[in-house]
Amino acid sequence: MKKRFVSVITAAILSAALLAGCGGSGASTSASGDQAAAAGGSEESKTITVAASPTPHSEILEAAKPLLAEKGYELDIKVFEDYVQPNEVVNSGEIDCNYFQHVPYLESFNEEKGTDLVVAGKIHYEPLGIYPGTKKTLEEIGEGDVIAVPNDTTNEARALLLLQDNGIIKLKDGAGITATKQDIAENPHNVEIKELEAAQIPHVKDEVAYSVMNGNYALQAGLIAAKDALSYELPDSEAAATYVNVIAVKAGNEENEGIKALVEVLKSEDIKKFIADNYDGAVIAFEE
Repeated sequence: MKKRFVSVITAAILSAALLAGCGGSGASTSASGDQAAAAGGSEESKTITVAASPTPHSEILEAAKPLLAEKGYELDIKVFEDYVQPNEVVNSGEIDCNYFQHVPYLESFNEEKGTDLVVAGKIHYEPLGIYPGTKKTLEEIGEGDVIAVPNDTTNEARALLLLQDNGIIKLKDGAGITATKQDIAENPHNVEIKELEAAQIPHVKDEVAYSVMNGNYALQAGLIAAKDALSYELPDSEAAATYVNVIAVKAGNEENEGIKALVEVLKSEDIKKFIADNYDGAVIAFEE
């Protein structure tokens, strides 16, 4: 009897060990699922995380949520105020993708920071504009006027090219999308180019003669290029094609099914209509 009791106990212990082994195998499978989620949503969670600027990017993404849900994906939007962290968290794998930047900025960031980010989809374009400050028209420009421009390489060049198009400055021959204020060849009014982080420009727009703002930051300040800017990039311009805003991912994740579903939704007629109805030309859906 005693031997039988010992045998039963031994069998129970062995059974428990086997069950624990099965449990360990299940945990390992779950961990693999988490790794897949980091690349754009696993079959279990079907959640896509995206880093975005507040306006218009996160707003467009909110409009995309129900459409993406129809494809079986949940969208988790993380809002960032700057132009650096959204790339860093995607490159590290903390977040699946981002939606805040145009192609030249992405390429410049990769070169400067050593990141490995690629375009998964081209979504919309935001005209850069020259906005009034203490001076209300471009004809009022005077000696030593201060003009605020974004300080990142690609957007500063874009701002300088727009100022050149309006006869305010003239750049050296060959100065293009990497131009800085050091490339100014002629400055008839001796304007001061004040380089600021793009997000800060709306806060100083009333303290300078003029400011050149990215479309998203202008929108946050309640400004629309077609209505409020003294001059802005036109939709059929080379700038529109060059500075299209994109969904960016870490290289290798651009073909992930979740990312492809997100891009498909953002390029859908429903989202194009949302953009047209809500931004009065300050945001324009990109057409391939």
